[in-house]
Amino acid sequence: MADLILFGTEGCHLCEEAGALLLAVGLDFLSQDIMASEQWQAEYGLLIPVLQHAPSQSQLNWPFDSMQIQSFIAEITP
Repeated sequence: MADLILFGTEGCHLCEEAGALLLAVGLDFLSQDIMASEQWQAEYGLLIPVLQHAPSQSQLNWPFDSMQIQSFIAEITP
């Protein structure tokens, strides 16, 4: 599911942990560094890591685990 974006930044151990969880669940996702955009910095700076479903703009904020990821995917999947 390439519609998933994981917002984070370099050196963020929680972001690395979130990415590992997504991989363990078997999801395709795009990593975006919030430092690439002032808007992302303002929006996500204190919240990262944040998992976003791009088409619906639904978000799952940290902390989350594999069960919460699966529930999030079930909610956004028609």
